[in-house]
Amino acid sequence: MRDRPGTAPGTAPARATAERTGARTAEAAELIGGARERIDALDDRIIGLVQERMAVSAVIQESRIASGGRRVNLSREMEVLGHYRDALGKPGTALALTLLELCRGQV
Repeated sequence: MRDRPGTAPGTAPARATAERTGARTAEAAELIGGARERIDALDDRIIGLVQERMAVSAVIQESRIASGGRRVNLSREMEVLGHYRDALGKPGTALALTLLELCRGQV
């Protein structure tokens, strides 16, 4: 392997970091590593928020069913789909569908 600028020539840690990140320099690998750590932290927060959304949805479903209503309110789901589509474009609709699927039937 040819040594690259910004890496300690021929060192195993430099090669391993470059392979893990796909970067060609130590500086880029360090930046990518830090950004990936931030993404991992954001993913953990997102997962926590999805779990919280699922719990709140279950409360709503329980209340609706207890009052004689249906478990799912399709007009509300359409609002959610529209909200995500407007904020994130077409992929937002797919994300909203996934969230709705996760939250349905928790009761």
